[in-house]
Amino acid sequence: MTRKIFIGLCSLIAVTLLLSGCQKATPEVVEKKAPVRLELSSTAFEPGGDIPKKHTCDGPDVSPPLSWTDPPAGTRSLALLCDDPDAPGRTFVHWVLFGLPPETRELPEGVPTQEVLPEGGKQGRNDFGRIGYGGPCPPRGPAHRYLFKLYALDIVPDLKPGATKQDLLRAMEGHILAEGELMGRYAR
Repeated sequence: MTRKIFIGLCSLIAVTLLLSGCQKATPEVVEKKAPVRLELSSTAFEPGGDIPKKHTCDGPDVSPPLSWTDPPAGTRSLALLCDDPDAPGRTFVHWVLFGLPPETRELPEGVPTQEVLPEGGKQGRNDFGRIGYGGPCPPRGPAHRYLFKLYALDIVPDLKPGATKQDLLRAMEGHILAEGELMGRYAR
């Protein structure tokens, strides 16, 4: 009887060892790297501060000056979006700009509202139906937030001037190396 128990125990151990070798290996965890942060700023307003009237529909409606820190190595172009997430019904797009050369570190006040910029880059269509920057123009009431979002890309988006925010977002998918955001407010 002892021999039967010994053989049974050895068999059980052998089967256990055999089956343990058949288990799936722990899947390799692939971490998706978060994009590097770019510092985006303006001399026209502080982060979270009020956007001056001159950069809105209540003034000359010129784009504010913007500057940013160096993008990471491998950046082939920069893109900029500005929108109002507090607009009634949906996020309202105020600016679509893409294909800026990677060595660009600032945009001056009053970027021309033309399809192709002299220093490089193309402008898309905003939700006013125009090319280039269209400043804050909220309905009367509480202040709205305006988000200026800068992206460093490992591609130059293959888009024509007049592209929409959605066109740009699709083109940028999987190609963002770094990003930064500057928020300003405006109320009427």
